[in-house]
Amino acid sequence: MNSRIPVAIINPDAPPGSLEAKQPQPDLGVEIYPKEQYWSREYMELEWEKLWTRSWLLAGVEADLPRVGDFFVFDIREESIIVARTEQGLRAMYNVCPHRGARLVNVERGHGNLFVCPFHSWSFHNDGRLRSITDQAWFRPELIAHRPGLKPVAVEAHAGLIFVNMAENPPPLREAIGLPEGYLEAYRLDKMVVVRHVRSEWGANWKVGVEAFYESYHLHAVHPETRGVMGDLNVQYDLYPNGASRMIVPLGQPSPRIKDQSVNEGLRIMLAEAGIDPDRFEGTAADVRRAIQKAKRERAERLGLDWSHFTDGQLTDSWATGIFPNVQIGLHPEAAFVMRFLPHETDPERFYYDTITLMHPVKDPHFKAPDWMGLPEGTDCTGRMRPPTEHYGLGEDPHLGLVLSQDASLLPVVQRGMKSRGFDGQLWSEQEIRLRHFHVELERRLRS
Repeated sequence: MNSRIPVAIINPDAPPGSLEAKQPQPDLGVEIYPKEQYWSREYMELEWEKLWTRSWLLAGVEADLPRVGDFFVFDIREESIIVARTEQGLRAMYNVCPHRGARLVNVERGHGNLFVCPFHSWSFHNDGRLRSITDQAWFRPELIAHRPGLKPVAVEAHAGLIFVNMAENPPPLREAIGLPEGYLEAYRLDKMVVVRHVRSEWGANWKVGVEAFYESYHLHAVHPETRGVMGDLNVQYDLYPNGASRMIVPLGQPSPRIKDQSVNEGLRIMLAEAGIDPDRFEGTAADVRRAIQKAKRERAERLGLDWSHFTDGQLTDSWATGIFPNVQIGLHPEAAFVMRFLPHETDPERFYYDTITLMHPVKDPHFKAPDWMGLPEGTDCTGRMRPPTEHYGLGEDPHLGLVLSQDASLLPVVQRGMKSRGFDGQLWSEQEIRLRHFHVELERRLRS
């Protein structure tokens, strides 16, 4: 990499083997990728065959399957997959009856030890084994001698997240994810509860969605209100194997882009949320981030939370972590914002933005998810009841907060603009290195 290009490092003193340490950055070149990949139906079908049906895909979270008999359905394009907790552990299977192809389950999640086909009432155990065939005597024995059960799908859990893979012999999940050991586990997502789940349809290709959330270069232009509380030029970008990546976005400090480096209103709000009286705070804007870290660590001790394994930076900053091909997770000790960018069934210029907000169910009014996650006022964060998934169609406001609404409005503009004869392809800066890393991995898989 060109030594003249600035590189941000959050903590220069981080030990080389620590999760916070800056990763070596390879030279990924300057190739301009074809713009047609964002609207071509041929490319959409290539992705389906080479990417979606051969990759580990985030199907859901373990918080949704606390008991034996719990299940949820994961839909992607024309496929529907049931994920269930059984006596033998997690099982996944195609949501289709082997008799005539009817879908078995038509709810998003539920509880039960049997799945019964609505067409002819064949029944199956929750691990996919055939239980009964209606009027079995009328079938020729050789036709059903193999006792046709539900076709299994590979499924594995990691750090509270559940993944499925439609390939015949997929690689082990831990190897495929590409993140260092202990990276996701540190946040104890398996102890969190779902406090909100929103699926909204956006007017752009799914990759446009991924790209918008993989860099902070656009913050000053699209989200100017963040400039007072986010160090958008101080972001550390790190690349991992198999397309995984992350950016550490420092919060609690003004952007170097703005002249006003005082303790502004946004920083005062962040101080108050950490339990610090902003009227009595005597430090400068440069002291806010450290003060918040100290206050949060003290609060964790009062609440009996073991945060000793977190670095100070993790207490304030967002470790925005990407898992290839279509996941980004905003990680915080209090909460995690899980984003999935799912392809539309038929239209390459639309996608589903699926977000699950997870929180530790701590009974303290000041213990909350970061404001950027867009939780509505009054959201039940106790975990007593799993909220239903909210669905919003194209053009409908998903009520995800100002920042995400701004992105939803901008992405269709980008999608339309890329089709212009005046646009030849994307020119990514080193602030957008995660985008290039993503496309290098995408091309590798599509060519395999």
